[in-house]
Amino acid sequence: MTFPTNQNQGFKRVWLITGASRGMGALIAKAALAEGDAVVAAGRSIDTIVAALAEGPALLPVRLDVTREAEALTAVQAALARFGRIDVLVNNAGFGLLGAVEESSDAETRRQYETNVFGLLNVTRAVLPSMRARRAGHVINFSAIAGYRSVAGFGVYSSTKFAVEGLSEALHDELAPLGIHVTVVEPGFFRTDFLDASSLAVSPNVIEDYEATAGAVRSQTASWNHQQPGDPKKLAKAMVELVRAQTPPLRLPLGTDTLNTIAQKNESVALEMETWRALSASTDFAAD
Repeated sequence: MTFPTNQNQGFKRVWLITGASRGMGALIAKAALAEGDAVVAAGRSIDTIVAALAEGPALLPVRLDVTREAEALTAVQAALARFGRIDVLVNNAGFGLLGAVEESSDAETRRQYETNVFGLLNVTRAVLPSMRARRAGHVINFSAIAGYRSVAGFGVYSSTKFAVEGLSEALHDELAPLGIHVTVVEPGFFRTDFLDASSLAVSPNVIEDYEATAGAVRSQTASWNHQQPGDPKKLAKAMVELVRAQTPPLRLPLGTDTLNTIAQKNESVALEMETWRALSASTDFAAD
């Protein structure tokens, strides 16, 4: 089915959502559509996107492998041709890697970064020129609870989310004077398919010395799957509320598990900093 181009009348916002064919991305797309917004739903399979969201004048499914910069540019061009603008970019595409840092191979690690970090950058660079031209827009980057505190067994995955956090902080400062908001979203454990094989890669390399740390996480992961405390439909609604805000936050933790983890880490960092304050302060040049 085809629709006329540049049909932006009547849509409060136009979203571009990566990883929109299933899971959290599809739920966010559904929530945005229910709000009366238009959605450019990006994923590796247009058929899968249409099956998840159904066709309609407010939906533009686009094929996008975020690791391919040319596809990101093409997707953005299609969005602008159809709707004339992109108001909200949701960088949601990504996957996890389970394994100790040493167990994670070079190829596995690079694949993580290609999607979770470089893919996010590909799409962001493609979208920002049109947002800058309008001096308006909202970039939402999906991090995770692991982007604030890393744990054994998810070190490489966490490092990609730490990178997303750092990029988002800089983007926030760079884009705020141009009227563009940036928010990094930090979900805790939500009941999605993140721990399924479709979203979580498991390193086949197992080192016995890590049995009590990363190994324990390996063995527990199956029991966590689809038992997580977070409600993904409520997260999707929270994204709609977020984009309504006049002054959105730089960081948005989601879930009580994330709130508790952030509080615990902040307390631990403050305690350690105080314990080592004298040595830390001793490295300045002596006052004249």
